[in-house]
Amino acid sequence: MSTAFGQSTVLGYPRIGGNRELKKAVEAYWAGRIDAAVLDETAAGLRAEVWQTLRNARLDAIPSNTFSYYDHVLDTAVAVGAVPARFARLGLSELDTYFAMARGVEAEPAMELTKWFGTNYHYLVPEIDADTVFAANPVKALGEVAEAGRLGITTRPVLVGPATFLLLAKGADPFARLDDLVEVYAQILTVLAAAGVTWVQLDEPAYVADRTPQEIDGLRRAYTRLGSLTDRPRLFVATYFGELGDALPALLQTPIEAIGLDLVAGPGNLERLAASGPLGGKTIVAGLVDGHNIWRTDLRTAAVRGATVTALADHVAVSTSCSLLHVPVDLSVETRLDPALHERLAFARQKVDEVVLLGRAVRDGTAHLPAPLPPVPAAWRDAPVRARLDALSPADRRRGSYAVRARVQQERLLLPDLPTTTIGSFPQTAELREARAAVKAGTLDAAGYTVRMREEVQRVIRLQEDLGLDVLVHGEPERNDMVQYFGEQLDGFAATDHGWVQSYGSRCVRPPIIYGDVARKAPMTVEWSAYAQSLTSKPVKGMLTGPVTILAWSFVRTDQPLADTADQVALALRDECADLEAAGITVIQVDEPALRETLPLRKADQKAYLDWAVGSFRLATSGVADGTQIHTHLCYSEFGEVITAIDALDADVTSIEASRSKMEVLDDLAAIGYSRGVGPGVWDIHSPRVPSHDEVAGALRRAVTAVPAHRLWVNPDCGLKTRGYAEVEASLRRLVAAAAELRGD
Repeated sequence: MSTAFGQSTVLGYPRIGGNRELKKAVEAYWAGRIDAAVLDETAAGLRAEVWQTLRNARLDAIPSNTFSYYDHVLDTAVAVGAVPARFARLGLSELDTYFAMARGVEAEPAMELTKWFGTNYHYLVPEIDADTVFAANPVKALGEVAEAGRLGITTRPVLVGPATFLLLAKGADPFARLDDLVEVYAQILTVLAAAGVTWVQLDEPAYVADRTPQEIDGLRRAYTRLGSLTDRPRLFVATYFGELGDALPALLQTPIEAIGLDLVAGPGNLERLAASGPLGGKTIVAGLVDGHNIWRTDLRTAAVRGATVTALADHVAVSTSCSLLHVPVDLSVETRLDPALHERLAFARQKVDEVVLLGRAVRDGTAHLPAPLPPVPAAWRDAPVRARLDALSPADRRRGSYAVRARVQQERLLLPDLPTTTIGSFPQTAELREARAAVKAGTLDAAGYTVRMREEVQRVIRLQEDLGLDVLVHGEPERNDMVQYFGEQLDGFAATDHGWVQSYGSRCVRPPIIYGDVARKAPMTVEWSAYAQSLTSKPVKGMLTGPVTILAWSFVRTDQPLADTADQVALALRDECADLEAAGITVIQVDEPALRETLPLRKADQKAYLDWAVGSFRLATSGVADGTQIHTHLCYSEFGEVITAIDALDADVTSIEASRSKMEVLDDLAAIGYSRGVGPGVWDIHSPRVPSHDEVAGALRRAVTAVPAHRLWVNPDCGLKTRGYAEVEASLRRLVAAAAELRGD
């Protein structure tokens, strides 16, 4: 039975298209430029291209139902009928209801958005309570199976597993609904079996984190029930991003046919598997190719690990460690990378080839595998940078007392209670994108580009002054991305031309590659911040991205500890902070939205990470005077899990996404006695809706009950890059008016 799985598979593949065709089509639909039929046609073409690519690569087992218009967790919510009543009653089409859940509409704010485990992908948090009525809706999964079948391709539908789905949800004890939800999965499996589906993949990555005995028992109970169905496809339970621990023997006790283990991020899975005893004929799907980074696999080392699995299991298939959703589509289109770097990389298409090669190696041996790569070039190491790191002392990561800093800063800045500001970026208009494209094409020179960017900075400063904001930003018109912008100006980084990765919905990013030692060649932001400050008497924030986030949103070298790379980036930022301060910038924001994102999933590993993550931030920010106010920003994560680390950053002001989570972070801050400035977001910028005055004022009233007005900042959830000027101006006017109302102005 299990050998029907084949020797090679992947857990998922990028769905955005090699040229971001999905992003463009979805945004055209939102803007009313195309209808649903045209959108569906584009989507069908992208799905067919993926399936044919995988078939032509000679991959044995091909997944389906991994395509999504916005998010696969949201797709699973729809598949099990978990559409919140507040959206179901809107009377919209099924597609528009789906997008309303993701983005919100005038009548209803969107569902909460947060990070998918340790990645920069964002998922929509299911809303589950005792009143949620689950109902099987396998239409999407069936449709994709049929589409692939018309191409002569047999596929394996993929869904988020029932236990993980509920563990990711919010509401009144969602996990208590597991037995109810499992019955709906049983119905879906029965329908898929009737349609001729032979394998289904259910993803349970939540079990690589610490889980209670009750949650592990729930996993065992769920798959015992699903495995007991008489008319069902064979079940492949995929896990990834770490080690399963006690959940592995629980799964082995169930009648499922295959288990996927991440042997890249979770090498301990192999030892646990060896200690588990007989595997009952189960297929082990060995995640030997890293699906979360872009470095080529050491195929011979991976093959040795695969051989070890083969000695334990009756049948072994090779796969990626996780879905390839997290890497760019195809390296072959990157023609401008240094050949010494290019030969060390593998994007999604190349990783499929690696999986196929390893699948063959598990069966036939390693004689056909290519030779190992040569050593890392010596030129990628920077001796002065390493010497500077070696000379660091604890004093380099400390500032003066907050009480003294707060007094000096207030005397200097003269800010009111409830000071208003934004997070950094303003809308990236079509004109700005056209200017960057013209520079790249050689039709606009550097001087002309500077003129256009300065005109936009002037516009942003004048708008903020008109709105009455207290601390301004220059709007970042010159920046393509908050990480890529810095990567393009630092030694040790490389940029791709087409290396797009989905972050959420239609938002795609192009992560830079950190391949060598990091050093700053010249000031990166000073010119723009100083120019903006020259246009106004109000303080203008210098805007930097923090070292942890730069690492998290890049593809990072693996030949040295992350802590060392983070400190190299931190030294570059420390020098930038000093130059901003010397240029007269009195407020500097160093964003760390990825602080929680890269937190290890097991508590035993978290302290070591937080120590170096906090240390690198403090190294970047501790070189300024007491009178320079340091801000940081965090967004779209479960902040309660890192709340003490947020405190330990020692930033003077911390702005935090809070609108979708209804200000819940304030309780976490109060619980630890947080005593510095804080700005909980009062406007969800990832939704196109303009919040009402009452919504913003109500959020502020809730916040001011937890934080004194002299420490409470008023700001949006995040930067405004993805929004349009009309909604930005309307929303910011309400934000400023609400702050004035609470101040009694």
